Amino acid sequence: MFEQVQKDLTEAMKAKDSFRLSVIRMLKSALKNEEINKKEPLTDDEVLQVIKKQVKTRKDSKAEYEQYNRLDLAEDLEKEIKILSAYLPEELSEEELKKIVDETINELNPDGMKGMGLVIKTISSKYGAKADMGLVSRLVKEKLQNR
Repeated sequence: MFEQVQKDLTEAMKAKDSFRLSVIRMLKSALKNEEINKKEPLTDDEVLQVIKKQVKTRKDSKAEYEQYNRLDLAEDLEKEIKILSAYLPEELSEEELKKIVDETINELNPDGMKGMGLVIKTISSKYGAKADMGLVSRLVKEKLQNR
């Protein structure tokens, strides 16, 4: 995964695509920082987590820019999100996540809201970057409150 980022960086340089180049450089920097903090090379799953975190940060910033009517900046962030999202696997739909949450709750049979963390942790370990964990959290909370 890290090699793919490096390859795309080289391609962006050759194509003289300065916007894409700057986004990939920021991503590479974030990956390097994470690698330094961890003190060992990142696995593909860890690379995906870093990319997902970068996308989430940009989505949050984009929402704020839109709130303050800074559409020019929001548009740039949308382009960055598109570039970064190309590295992520396709996320599971809400319907698929509902099914997964139901199966996991039935399998683990948690003790009410106390078991919420266990259910979320189990889903996160199985589906990782494919699942929107904010949505998973909301679905688990709804299911456990209605039990």
